[in-house]
Amino acid sequence: MQVRTKRNFTLAVCCSAHAVQDGLGAATYVLMPILAQAFGLSYAQIGVLRAASSCAMTLFELPSGLLSERLGERSLLVFGLMCAAVAYLWLASASGVSTILLSLLLLGTGGAFQHALSSSIISNSFDTGHRRSALGLYNSSGDGGKLAFTGLFGFATGIGVAWQGVVTGLGIITLVVALIVFYTLRKFDTGGRRYVPSGPDLDARSLGWGIQDRAGFAALCVTVFLDTAVQTGFLVFVVFVFLDKGVATHLATFAVVLTLIGGMFGKAGCGYLAERIGVKRSFALAQCATAAGVVALLFSEASMAFLLLPVLGMFLQGSTSITYGSITDLFQSTRQSRGFALIYSVSGLSAIGGPVVFGLLSDYLELHAAMLAMAFVSLLAIPPSLFLRTGLVRQRVL
Repeated sequence: MQVRTKRNFTLAVCCSAHAVQDGLGAATYVLMPILAQAFGLSYAQIGVLRAASSCAMTLFELPSGLLSERLGERSLLVFGLMCAAVAYLWLASASGVSTILLSLLLLGTGGAFQHALSSSIISNSFDTGHRRSALGLYNSSGDGGKLAFTGLFGFATGIGVAWQGVVTGLGIITLVVALIVFYTLRKFDTGGRRYVPSGPDLDARSLGWGIQDRAGFAALCVTVFLDTAVQTGFLVFVVFVFLDKGVATHLATFAVVLTLIGGMFGKAGCGYLAERIGVKRSFALAQCATAAGVVALLFSEASMAFLLLPVLGMFLQGSTSITYGSITDLFQSTRQSRGFALIYSVSGLSAIGGPVVFGLLSDYLELHAAMLAMAFVSLLAIPPSLFLRTGLVRQRVL
C-alpha cells in the first residue's frame, strides 16, 4: 500500500509539473497575436520568436537527460520550473522584441528540464507494471495544462485584463508549483541522485545509448519530426486563420483552446486505438484525418470551423500517444532518460523548423498555402511509421 501511495504521489507531481510547463508554452500561442499587434510583428517574426523557445528546449533536452543520471531528476526538474517562472516574470516587463526573444529562450531552457526527467521518474516508479498507462496519463496532463493556461489567458484578456498582468500571474503560479514539486519528491525520496556504476561494477549494459532497435528508433525519429512540425505549425497559425475569417482577436484565440480540448481526449483515445488496431493503422488514420481536417477548416465558415477544431485536435495531437509510447520498448531500462531525451530533442528540432518554415510560406505565398502544406506534411509522416511498426514487431510488442 505504501509503495502504491508513493507511486501515485510521484505520478501526480510529475503530471503537475508537466501541466505547468506545457501550459506556459501553449499560452505563448495565444500571446503571439497580442504581441504581433503590440509590436508590429510579421508572420516570419512570429515564427522565429516561437521557434526560439523550441530552440532552447532542444539544445538542453539531451544534456538534461545525461545530467539526471548523475545529479538525479528532482533538482533538475525544479530548476526547469524556476527558469520558466523567471522567464514569464521577465516577459511581463518586455519593452521590445529583444526582451521577448530572451524571455522565450529562457522559457525553452526551463522546458528542457521536464519531459525526459519526468518520463524517467515515472518509468522507474512503475517498473513493476502499468508503466504505459502511467506514461499515457502523464502525456495527457500536458494537454490539461495547455487547456487551462490558454483558457485562462484568453478569458482574462477577453474581459480586459492586460496581458502583462496575466503573464505575471502565471509566473507566480509556476514558482509555487516548483516549491511543491521539490518538497513532495524529497519527502518520498524520489528522483534523487542514483548510483552510477564504475570500475569493477561497470559492465556492457552500462555503456552506450541503450538503443535495442536502431532501425525502429530511426523510423520513430522521422515520424515524430514530421508529426511535430505540423502540430506546432498549426497551433502557431490557427489563430491567424480565424482572424482572416473576420473573427475578433479575443474570440480567435479560443481556436487554440478548442484544439487542445480535442487533443486532450485524442491522446487517450489514440493510445487505446493503437492497442486495438496497431501502430500502422492508427497512425495512418490519425494523419489522414488531420490532413482532411486542415483542408476542411480552411474552406469552412468561421462558425463551422470552430466546431471542427475539437475533432481536428483529437487526431492532430492524439498521434503522439501512438509514437512516444514506443520509447520504453526500444531502449534498455537503464537508459530510459536518454531515450526520452533523444526523442524529445528530435521533437524540439521539428518545433524549431515548423513555425519558421510555415511562417515564411505565409509571408511569401499566403497563409492558406502554408496551411495546405501542413496537410501535405501530415501525409508524409505515414511512410516512416510503417518502418516503425516493423521495429516494434522485432521487439515483440505488436
